[in-house]
Amino acid sequence: MAEDDRDAPAQRWYLYLVETAAGALYTGVTTDVARRFREHRDGKRGARALRGKGPLTLRHAEYVGGHGEALRQEAALKKLSPAAKRAWLAQRESEPTSS
Repeated sequence: MAEDDRDAPAQRWYLYLVETAAGALYTGVTTDVARRFREHRDGKRGARALRGKGPLTLRHAEYVGGHGEALRQEAALKKLSPAAKRAWLAQRESEPTSS
């Protein structure tokens, strides 16, 4: 019997935003931000929506918890208008980082 996600140890999920050369923001979730961004940038396993839209810039990534929470936050962010996404991003960028 093959293992599934329920049998795997809890993974750390991240919400991330990638900006295209034209300024569009793409939202996604992953357990490995560097790998996923590399996939988007290289175009082979990246999102179809980002192909041919480079250069790409990783604008934001943050730990959000488990897979379900990551999907909820991704869905909420995708529902926002482009202006609201930029405001959300500006708020995150202005928050002090903890050491």
